[in-house]
Amino acid sequence: MLYAVGFTKSDFKKPQVGIVSTWSQVTPCNIHIDQLAVNVAMGVNEAGGKAVVFNTITISDGISMGSEGMKYSLVSREVIADSIETVAGCEGFDGLVAIGGCDKNMPGCLMGLARLNRPAVFVYGGTILPGDYHGKPVDVVSVFEAVGQHAAGKMSDADLDDIESVAIPGAGSCGGMYTANTMASAIEALGMSLPNSSAQAAVSKDKENDCERAGAAVLNLLKLGIRPRDIMTKKAFENAITLIIALGGSTNAVLHLLAMANVAGVKLTIDDFTRIGKRVPVLADLKPSGKYVMAELVKIGGTVPLMKMLLDQGLMYGDCMTVTGKTMAENLKSAPSYPAGQDVIRGFDNPIKKNSHLVVLYGNLAPDGAVAKISGKEGLRFTGKAIVFESEEKALKAILDGTVKKGHVIVIRYEGPKGGPGMREMLSPTSAIMGKGLGKDVALVTDGRFSGGSHGFVVGHISPEAYVGGPLAVVKNGDSITIDAEKRELSLGIPPKELKARLKGWKQPKPRYTRGVLAKYAKLVNSAHLGAVTDSDL
Repeated sequence: MLYAVGFTKSDFKKPQVGIVSTWSQVTPCNIHIDQLAVNVAMGVNEAGGKAVVFNTITISDGISMGSEGMKYSLVSREVIADSIETVAGCEGFDGLVAIGGCDKNMPGCLMGLARLNRPAVFVYGGTILPGDYHGKPVDVVSVFEAVGQHAAGKMSDADLDDIESVAIPGAGSCGGMYTANTMASAIEALGMSLPNSSAQAAVSKDKENDCERAGAAVLNLLKLGIRPRDIMTKKAFENAITLIIALGGSTNAVLHLLAMANVAGVKLTIDDFTRIGKRVPVLADLKPSGKYVMAELVKIGGTVPLMKMLLDQGLMYGDCMTVTGKTMAENLKSAPSYPAGQDVIRGFDNPIKKNSHLVVLYGNLAPDGAVAKISGKEGLRFTGKAIVFESEEKALKAILDGTVKKGHVIVIRYEGPKGGPGMREMLSPTSAIMGKGLGKDVALVTDGRFSGGSHGFVVGHISPEAYVGGPLAVVKNGDSITIDAEKRELSLGIPPKELKARLKGWKQPKPRYTRGVLAKYAKLVNSAHLGAVTDSDL
């Protein structure tokens, strides 16, 4: 059978390396990955191995955003991990290289690699270049916010059409420090990809070289006997958290790093993000809350100089092993500094924020925790009156038609891992809020989650979720809700006795799906504060 797929007699004496391609035509993030897989295979074969390319799925968050289809997004992370384990477990590959390009296939790949625990390298497909709208750089989030501007009468039909047509100019992942670039950076800091793999343009010679070097690197890992769980240690996860804080990364990183650690057998909790966040500043002025796109970070040297800064400041562990076969400190020993005069990455004396923008909140509305993204630009405290919606679609309509007004705290519930099911991202509502100019006047809380492109006063991952009887299920219109980033509290302003009575009278809704992948996911998935994984202590 292997002769028929291209093996020669000499190939049977070589290590077989599975190349996991997440190629798909459904999203620009992954449209080029079939060619990157060819580059990886070349690297493997030239280093003395035998490459075998196979595919797994990907979905498009951007295309499904705001629709019922978005419920499949987080589910796809588990499907990807399952499929990689299934193919590699069946075929008996000696090592693996996985190439990912969009939000969920990256942590999905890492979860699959950690389960198998065979020598492996991850390759990021790379960032997209920005589009050009009247001389201004734009990206996918620019379009979502333009929808809000259009609804507010601040943008014409023609201008909205123009920005839609230029925002995505080609292959690569969304251009700001959204979830894709956040997770790529986290995986590099984790030690599972080669230096600067996270900061290269999708279509570039650098990315082709990254792929070929990854192919050779996995053969070196085989020779040295280094496996993913030797690299994915508690210290390595702390390095990943440190880098994403410094970059101002996505709240999805909390969910995905918890899931990856769970699979790797590492005890990581949401409280570790708080502990680390107290000492790590935000240094990158990157979108969505900042000024620059990822391509500007690539131009000035990528993530490597920043990691060297963090290491020199004592904020990263240098003794962690990486896929180069060397420690993080050895990889960064001769790292260059950023060029003088650049302002994409600030110094420690002038941070964007002195501590983390990823704020874990507790309180009577989130007994098991919630995750907020507070850049500081929107303020540190918000109190308002609840306006409650049972789905994202109903909330979006109310934002666009003016039902939502200044002083409201928008509550979107039954969107959690089990209740959605699938924990949809709320990019459409948050972008509509920003587009209508309500970013500082309205807050949004949900048991769903947010796109890396979301910004404003937003709190997600509320646990326990409404569907399992969390307090979010019993919030009523007009209730007072307070978000306090300094005290790290999320509070529902009703007496404890009344909250207890409301919860006692609550009844669980019927499941929205009873057959198929969403129904299976809802039965198996655990809480967001644990990573929303489906294979924990089955």
